[in-house]
Amino acid sequence: MSDYGQCTFQYSDVAEEIAKLHIVFAESGIEKGDKVAICSRNMSRWGIAFLATITYGAVAVPILHEFHPEQVHHIVNHSESRILFVGDLVWKKLSAEEMPNLEGIIQLNDWTLLGAKNKKLKHTVENLNKCFGEKYPASFGKKDLCYHEDQAEELAIINYTSGTTSNSKGVMIPYRAITGNIACANELIGTNAKPGDTLLSMLPLAHTLGMSFEFLFEFVFGIHVYFLPKMPTPSILLKALADIRPIALVCVPMILEKVVRKAVMQKISDPKIKLLLKTPIVGRKIKQKICQGIRNAFGGNFYEVVVGGAALNQEVETLLHDIGFNFTVGYGATECAPLISVEDWKSFIPGSCGKVVKRMEVKIDSRNPYDIPGEILVRGQNVMLGYYNDEAATAEAITAEGYFRTGDYGKLDENNVLYITGRKKNLIILSNGKNVYPEEIENVLSTTPGVLEIVVYEGQSRRGISHNAIVAEIYPDTEYLEKNGITDVQAHIKPYVDAYNRSTVPYKKISVIKIRKKEFPKNTLRKIMRFKIDMTID
Repeated sequence: MSDYGQCTFQYSDVAEEIAKLHIVFAESGIEKGDKVAICSRNMSRWGIAFLATITYGAVAVPILHEFHPEQVHHIVNHSESRILFVGDLVWKKLSAEEMPNLEGIIQLNDWTLLGAKNKKLKHTVENLNKCFGEKYPASFGKKDLCYHEDQAEELAIINYTSGTTSNSKGVMIPYRAITGNIACANELIGTNAKPGDTLLSMLPLAHTLGMSFEFLFEFVFGIHVYFLPKMPTPSILLKALADIRPIALVCVPMILEKVVRKAVMQKISDPKIKLLLKTPIVGRKIKQKICQGIRNAFGGNFYEVVVGGAALNQEVETLLHDIGFNFTVGYGATECAPLISVEDWKSFIPGSCGKVVKRMEVKIDSRNPYDIPGEILVRGQNVMLGYYNDEAATAEAITAEGYFRTGDYGKLDENNVLYITGRKKNLIILSNGKNVYPEEIENVLSTTPGVLEIVVYEGQSRRGISHNAIVAEIYPDTEYLEKNGITDVQAHIKPYVDAYNRSTVPYKKISVIKIRKKEFPKNTLRKIMRFKIDMTID
């Protein structure tokens, strides 16, 4: 694995670094089952610290580096972590005094000691190479590898959720869930990859999607992972993709949608191009050219693009399928580390989120799961043990039969293909008993020119009066508006909303349009945190 444009670690290098950290753990008094927190941007040493933790028998606590300092302090304390590995940029915002139970704080960039409770630990870290040489005076090789032998039900990771509808909880992930997800990744990508192939890690390693599909699977099967040490600009990202030419890409919808909207949709909106696309021979060639252009933007060497973390816009998905772009959409949750469903792009059905993966079982809480949406319940190898130090939340999330309540609504067809209809906590239940899935409306209106982001909800009254009003709150695309000389956003949006209202049933009609000046609050995977939106309308 490599930090793009910087250092590279061979497997032998990783093994030596792990051995050094094991010495640090031993001198810190760390025991099997103790918690070790890691908070940093993606980098090779993040991976080394993680592997050192679980091979020692300790429990890894990955923390999203974009969390507010108060959240980081809380997670370190709540998880009862004894060691903190931290990136230099993150550390500038933290306070050791707010994490009093830590035995030591170590900077990931170079294993520099930032704080220690005892002299023995301080001496070990400051003289790490010397301590390593004393323990292995002759040489260090395979004979010296002595790692913790894990059990399937044993706790491996406490992964705190980034939260879209509530505050974060500590998800207890056992080893079986890790191995289950690695197996899923191998079944999806592994047959089309070989040792020495490359992959660019773009998702945060502290999130289970990035951890499982952009690090652990690759490390196990010999795929060379490149980490971007800093938040890349679009030009840096495109250069990295061109240089690395990854065998696969795992990304959130936002990345793919931006490329498609900017590079494709604006061009094919031309009436002449639209006409040519309908011509059998010419249209096919144009589609092939468009498809190759998108492929080239992502390095041109990948087997498929795996989209996860949120729903892909329907218009974008339809276009990609129409031009023959090799993509697929998966579905998961942190509580499943994360995978629940996915399908190879050749058999992927547009509008779905793939087939329920092996070793997992899905049940729809509905009297007719094929036609009537219900809450998606899952159980199997990938499901968590529960929430750390939160028995009440665990009891609420796990049924007596061992099913995890995802909080999402969906349908399941006779071939075990899963379709998501919306989030349970987002569901609008009107006073007349009618159900409105905001995501359905958002999917329609998100394609409106000049709309960058949209959230649909039932408007709330500050006076406690129920309005039964469906609100479309919009964050406009200022670049588009300026380019087209549009100054009155409301007036521009209203005809599109009116057109939607004419096409739908009365109870699903939009009655209020709100325009925001700032983008919606988001978590690290760029999912909108709805619970932070002010939904009042008076």
